[in-house]
Amino acid sequence: MPEDIKPNAKRMSMIVTKGTLDWAYPPFILATTAAAMGLEVTMFFTFYGLTLLKKKLDLEISTLGNPAMKMPMMGMHMVMPNLISTVPGADAVATAMMKNLIKRKGVASIEELRQAAIEAEVKMIACQMTMDLFEYTMDDMIEGPVLGGAATYIETATKSEINLFI
Repeated sequence: MPEDIKPNAKRMSMIVTKGTLDWAYPPFILATTAAAMGLEVTMFFTFYGLTLLKKKLDLEISTLGNPAMKMPMMGMHMVMPNLISTVPGADAVATAMMKNLIKRKGVASIEELRQAAIEAEVKMIACQMTMDLFEYTMDDMIEGPVLGGAATYIETATKSEINLFI
């Protein structure tokens, strides 16, 4: 192997910790893009990110704590203030608006991106501790992920040149 080629240059790992609709996109887009570029990709799903591996996804977004959330409406970008999150049903409305925007703009769904990751042979690890903590079983999850713990992720991360926490 030539001296200027690093054995780690073709690997990327990421820890996925969020399970809302808006936080589900970055890890799957990055994983599928990296895989398409020839990198070996491993995703470690822990805490609320673990829900992204469930067979049935029911992803939502929340306006609470998200001051940067600006939705294109009426020809401009309207801010969804934190105060709106106190209104009953606000998260459902925000989620419906986001899903409609995603569909209108032709953006792939999380289910489609997740399937693309599987087809691209992205390795998905379900955190054993989180599975136990939230009382999930592998029957609750899609086909493909393997069980592993922090040591499994650390072993992968030490062999990766790119490590992300999302």
